[in-house]
Amino acid sequence: MSTHLIVGLGNPGPKYVGNRHNVGFMVVDELARRWGAPSFRDKFKGEFTKVSVGQDEVVLLKPMTFMNLSGEAVQAAMRFFKVPLDQVLCVHDELDLDFGVVRLKIGGGTAGHNGLRSMVEHCGGPDFARCRMGIGRPTRGRPEQHVLSDFDSLERAELVEVLDLGADAVETTVREGVGRAMNRHHTRR
Repeated sequence: MSTHLIVGLGNPGPKYVGNRHNVGFMVVDELARRWGAPSFRDKFKGEFTKVSVGQDEVVLLKPMTFMNLSGEAVQAAMRFFKVPLDQVLCVHDELDLDFGVVRLKIGGGTAGHNGLRSMVEHCGGPDFARCRMGIGRPTRGRPEQHVLSDFDSLERAELVEVLDLGADAVETTVREGVGRAMNRHHTRR
């Protein structure tokens, strides 16, 4: 039996709830619903819940530090639950993928994502799994404005399906490993 730490990145507070930057929180909430997890509790500068999935224990974490300090919450949860970096999966928004595209990968750079940068700095390096939730690049305006704006009406119409794709990818990763999850989930939208 191993322990997985699934981290959804986002910003706390009602102002940010529907933001593209909060898609990580949205996927973690969907996983909690799907797995029948207990209510989230405050700890580790975040909100967490714990659930059994098959033979494994899964900790779902939403850092409440604001994006730029996410790694502080992740590091605290890793230490408390004794989760090594290779059992951490981060769900985050990704400008370099079109909206609706979900991709898994292990390690790599941060592509200017401050939440990922904070995790790399605080958690022992870049070699954790990532579930990259595509939000697309803005056609006009700055990327910072785009990530902190809400999904538009067309995106909202598809959002439930997109969140399901992200949750499916994470669930397969937990049950079968990231390699099999990549093979299965990268072939479809």
